[in-house]
Amino acid sequence: MAFSWYPTMRSVDMLPPHSRRSMSCISVNPEVRSRCLGAQNGAMDAREGRAELRGAVARGDGVGLVQLLIDRPLPDDALQLIGDGLLVALRQEVREAPGLAGDCVAALRVRGWQGDDELADSLEARLGTAPIRLLKPLAVDLEELAMVLEGDPVYSGGRIDLLTGEVWPNAAIEDFEDMAEDDWDIDDPDRWLWVHSQGSRSGYRDMEWFISEIDDPEVADRLRIAISGRGAFRRFKDTLSRWPDLMTRWFAFSEDRQRGRARAWLADEGYVATARDV
Repeated sequence: MAFSWYPTMRSVDMLPPHSRRSMSCISVNPEVRSRCLGAQNGAMDAREGRAELRGAVARGDGVGLVQLLIDRPLPDDALQLIGDGLLVALRQEVREAPGLAGDCVAALRVRGWQGDDELADSLEARLGTAPIRLLKPLAVDLEELAMVLEGDPVYSGGRIDLLTGEVWPNAAIEDFEDMAEDDWDIDDPDRWLWVHSQGSRSGYRDMEWFISEIDDPEVADRLRIAISGRGAFRRFKDTLSRWPDLMTRWFAFSEDRQRGRARAWLADEGYVATARDV
């Protein structure tokens, strides 16, 4: 099923692609109303497209993923997610996957975010164009790992079960420790990999970076004000919700940044993320 990666609301008096002015959808002006609804529909198309992409990756549907990607540019804010899906497609020997994987490698090398080189290395190893890195494979959910890594250092952190790849936040460990099986030694280094929370500093820098890429100075100024002081993340999202297309792009950008950081952290610990069985 084809989908549009980004909203396509554009006209002579529209703003640059990274931002849109807020306008009321209850306007009596039919032209203004039409443009506003177009922006909402564009944002919805982008959300639906990303949901289809995430669904294909989560299901391990290499064929479905390739069908979503073929004959369209790879979106720069989803390369980590796409790369994980292409690793599965290569393993499943989907015919068009090698070409897309090569394109993804090139895009990752150019983009250069944290974790991009590690993912590019994995894709090249699967393609047979580079040696396999001496890292231990671990079937872990990178999004779950990112949540533990970037939570509040006082309350967050956790461990990864090296047998199953499951990510256990500290709160979950404490809840179930009393009910643990006899062979569950929570301090066994051969069974568990400690995850110490690094806090939200990287996430805050993501907000600053995202704001710096917005072309509309009025929107950017509002968002800069929103991230000042305590409660910055909540205020940022509340303010950003006025522009649905920007909200969609923020979620894509933020999720790919977090996925990459989790991948890089794993590599530093001596592991490479692999797809979990579904």
